[in-house]
Amino acid sequence: MGASGRRPGAAGGGQRWSRGVRPGAPGSRTTRLELYYDVVFVFAFLTVTTVTSSRPSVATLIGCLLVLSLLWWCWTGFAIVGNAVRTDQGLLPLIGFVTLAATFLLALSMPTAFVDRPGGLNGPLVFAGCYFLVRMSQLAVLGWVEWTDPARRRRWLLLASPPVIATALLVTAALVPHRLADGTAEQWFRLLLWSAALLVEYGAGVLGGGYWAVLSAGHWAERHALIVLVALGESVIALGFGQRFVTELPLTWPVMAAAVLGIAVVSALWWAYFDTLALAMEQALHQTRQPVARARLARDAYTYLHLPLIAGIIFVALGLKDLLSEGAEPSTPAWGEPLGGFWVLVLHGGVAVFLLGLAGLGWRAWGEVRWVPLATVVLLAALGPLSSRVPELAAVGLLALVCVASTGAQTMVDGPRRRRTRQVALAEQEASEAEQSRWRGEHL
Repeated sequence: MGASGRRPGAAGGGQRWSRGVRPGAPGSRTTRLELYYDVVFVFAFLTVTTVTSSRPSVATLIGCLLVLSLLWWCWTGFAIVGNAVRTDQGLLPLIGFVTLAATFLLALSMPTAFVDRPGGLNGPLVFAGCYFLVRMSQLAVLGWVEWTDPARRRRWLLLASPPVIATALLVTAALVPHRLADGTAEQWFRLLLWSAALLVEYGAGVLGGGYWAVLSAGHWAERHALIVLVALGESVIALGFGQRFVTELPLTWPVMAAAVLGIAVVSALWWAYFDTLALAMEQALHQTRQPVARARLARDAYTYLHLPLIAGIIFVALGLKDLLSEGAEPSTPAWGEPLGGFWVLVLHGGVAVFLLGLAGLGWRAWGEVRWVPLATVVLLAALGPLSSRVPELAAVGLLALVCVASTGAQTMVDGPRRRRTRQVALAEQEASEAEQSRWRGEHL
């Protein structure tokens, strides 16, 4: 896809799409096959939180962010392919199933992505190989119809270079650090190589930009909204499926309180994104019709600035994980043990990263400073020392209060814009429903 926004087959090249691939359309939406892809990312997000919670440390948190960022880059490739072509038509489902299997193996290898375990395949090399397979299969779909055009073929080769370099760095991280250092030095050397791989992929996206020629703004916005829902759903799962809670531990009043407070935090994050901002972002993308400007907005606002949203939600899920099971343990005090500095960093930091992502979206789309999320980030930092010393239930209650108050304040500040945005979204939905009903009445 070029930065100009033209698609192969958009004009005068339709025959190129006859080889088992059909182009998307400006009004296309998310397919059921793409939703099937996201099921694997539910498992991947769960794996990230489970592995990180089993070895809580600052280095593990950094590793969590690195894995999550590479995982996000893989998901972005699925979104780009789904916008360019019809993923449920022709040969694409078969290619998609193969890519999905590689993505599942990628998620399955996450627990050993940094350090290999004896008795099986080399985990870091499996992760690197699966990452390469996922990325190259996505690029292969995009290059399938461009290979006969020398100029487009050269551009495709440039797009394929970052995954090759990034994979080489991941392989180096798997094979080299333990030979040059040990202990903490080895760990940080490996994280440095992973960071370099991440920088190659994301840096190439900033410098290139031709990857994000968005044909359907509705599809692009919908795909990102759905993956935010997937991450929020993972937070609910992490809250409810703590160790032994469902099968062995009793349901008590502290557990009930923790459940309500945890859902309040997740619901406030949902409202902060979906009530107005997600709708406004989609409308801004629709209104940006100049191809290069639309590509940059799609890249900046969605690929790059949605990553903090996903990372923040996953951190919140990590902080809420096992909360109910700990509250149900007979040996645990009624309000729980003091939360501690590390878990305050995870919970408050997760919400803060999410809110900073929302502020960044507002700045990128409208050039305005959204002061409510920024003020909330400052408040969370100030409350950190207090939350680290109080029992878990009190700390989560304080966090829920801050999240709900922040969301309510932003809703009031948005005021007129919120009403206009939601009216336009409702009118679009009703018009689409009427057109679909008319078509079905004539043809079905």
